Amino acid sequence: MNKRLLELFPDHLKSLLLRVPGPILERLEEIRIREGRPLEINYGGQFQFLKPCGGFTCVPDDAYKPAREDTLRLLDMISNHSLYTLEEELRKGFITIAGGHRVGLTGRTVLSGGKVEHLRDISGFNLRIAREVRGAADKLLPFLMDYKRKRVLHTLILSPPQHGKTTMLRDLARLISQGEPGSSSQSCRGLKVGIIDERSEIAGCIQGVPSFEVGPRTDILDGCPKAEGMMMMIRSMSPDVLIVDEIGRSEDAEAVYEALHAGISVIATAHGASLQDIKERQGLDMLIEKRMFERYAVLSRSSEGSLFRLHDGSHRTLQTSMAGGAVT
Repeated sequence: MNKRLLELFPDHLKSLLLRVPGPILERLEEIRIREGRPLEINYGGQFQFLKPCGGFTCVPDDAYKPAREDTLRLLDMISNHSLYTLEEELRKGFITIAGGHRVGLTGRTVLSGGKVEHLRDISGFNLRIAREVRGAADKLLPFLMDYKRKRVLHTLILSPPQHGKTTMLRDLARLISQGEPGSSSQSCRGLKVGIIDERSEIAGCIQGVPSFEVGPRTDILDGCPKAEGMMMMIRSMSPDVLIVDEIGRSEDAEAVYEALHAGISVIATAHGASLQDIKERQGLDMLIEKRMFERYAVLSRSSEGSLFRLHDGSHRTLQTSMAGGAVT
């Protein structure tokens, strides 16, 4: 974990986090702050509560419980002292901060016409830490390539939350963009990649410039809704490959459908633990029924690391393998 992230936290919370042992601090995936309830960290599929004087505990009553002052100060710092400028983020329930890190928020919703208009009385925070894992996609990419035609197969990557979809997507963008120059039948020069980064998590752009390595031939639409962004990217940047995270709405599926029929390869992710999960999701079912994807990669975690199970467009299993890096 980049220790600069800790500057977001009020002094007392920061001091508790700085007492976390270095090896665990480097593996942190989430920091959860709930007003009046135990301060929690998550790493490697485990969780711990932090004690008021440092150290870990499994007993909630022995843990430090952030006060109202902690959460108000944290919200002020995360919003850069301008909460009123984040109305759209508050409507969605999260704020993306520099570096692609996402802060999920909970509190009281304000409704308008039955839809969430705003979030107030914010008392819960989940800092999800983005990290770059070069090599995460090394073992997966060869299965997604049609080397004879020098193209990427249309691919949907699935997993439950916090199983490495975005990390894998980021590394695929890097590898496809930089390519593998050479005369080998298993090589391909770098392709033009377009990333639609609605939540600013894939490339982690700061003022439009990516903070993660996403490849030399990659263009990014940052903070743009996925469906609209895919059409904008096709019209303006003529990508060979479109990369988009967490599709699920019907308009996302329609935009993917249009891109596929425009001759552009698409690599997308969606929440789901299996192919059966997405077959039953309204919006994605159309893409599944029409067999628009040529590859499905289902990510999972085990005690030995991250795994992927690969299926073809007919849902037949092709390969089960360890991922090429520590996907978190």
